[in-house]
Amino acid sequence: MNPGPLSTPPTTFPSTPLAITEFDKPLFRSHGIHRNPIHYGKTGRFRFDAPDGSYGVLYAGVDPYSAFIESLVKNAENRAITTSALKGTALAQLKASRPLRLIDLSPSGALVRIGADSRIFSADRNVAQLWSKAFHDHPVCPDGIMYPSRLDPARQSVALFGDRELRLIELDRQSWYATGPQRELLGRIAEHYRIELIENRLVAPRKPIATAATPKLPFDPNEP
Repeated sequence: MNPGPLSTPPTTFPSTPLAITEFDKPLFRSHGIHRNPIHYGKTGRFRFDAPDGSYGVLYAGVDPYSAFIESLVKNAENRAITTSALKGTALAQLKASRPLRLIDLSPSGALVRIGADSRIFSADRNVAQLWSKAFHDHPVCPDGIMYPSRLDPARQSVALFGDRELRLIELDRQSWYATGPQRELLGRIAEHYRIELIENRLVAPRKPIATAATPKLPFDPNEP
């Protein structure tokens, strides 16, 4: 039975009680290696972006597994990742200057109590962005949302609102393909999700070998 589209937040949502959880652990963000990991986007392309661009949103995971699966795996059917993609992507560890106050949508009953369901994480992004705006504008004034990862609901992701009085500190940043402990972590994640790692390198095409021109003799030796 098709449940139909996810409902938008009701007009009474500002009076809906919301449970706030404090989060005081590092966050993990997977991002382009040449970009600043502390970035609050306003493009409207992602699930919990502001529908009107009035605030930016930073996406991260509560552990490296959720950061990896949300950024580098687009869908469960295609789990092949090239080494060049891994080398061009970094894993940053961030810590907030104070405990984060988050609306946690992961526990049992959390979605039903606010009139939503799991489609908020997987269905129409336009509706999910309206929910983001409702969370952002709620009188409890949260720093963001904690929610189940789309491809691994047992792990949590975080969407932080960029207009809160909050400072993020970068603790560490490494390429996903860095050697040492980072490579070991990558191996464990790849085995856990059965990721196929494809070695790919750009090989410059070989130049054709120039054929030496036969020197022209001043006379024909076959002439009588």
